[in-house]
Amino acid sequence: MKWELAISAVMLFAAVVTSIAQQPAASTENPLHTRTEFSFTVDAPFDQVAPLFGANEERKWSPDWNPQFVYPDPAHDEQGMVFKVAHGHYSSVWVNTALDLAAGHIQYAYVLNDAMTVLIDIHLTRESGQKTGVTVVYERTALLPEANEHVQRFTKDDAGAGKEWSDAINSYFAKLRTAGPQK
Repeated sequence: MKWELAISAVMLFAAVVTSIAQQPAASTENPLHTRTEFSFTVDAPFDQVAPLFGANEERKWSPDWNPQFVYPDPAHDEQGMVFKVAHGHYSSVWVNTALDLAAGHIQYAYVLNDAMTVLIDIHLTRESGQKTGVTVVYERTALLPEANEHVQRFTKDDAGAGKEWSDAINSYFAKLRTAGPQK
């Protein structure tokens, strides 16, 4: 009986040691923080461009953009709006932190599945009567080192977003110009 107890204790000890050895080592890597900035020009007046950076109005020029509003209800753009956005099997919760259309400042913060936070800061400038400058800054922060790879991937995508945004919003205004005045 003593031998069985001793053998059981040794086997338990071996199982614990093996389990600890198979655990990944605690990461000494810090969560990653990135910052990406891009600028472009929209061929339309400031007063027509600014509202299109509200989450609800963005649907007009970004056909895949489909925020699900939590607040306000019914959905419309106002400072403090809260909405969710699907990312494949995941979703993010967004909060609008600035919506000063007259000053050309729009800002959003969102969290993606306890893995990453994102701050998007948009500034518009009047370049001329018919042109508006847009500068967008993305700041991404991994919430844990295991999310660093995702932050890097999204940051790489952010670098090409300026052309995508520029093409989409300028295309929207080009279609409005060819359609002529709305009756």
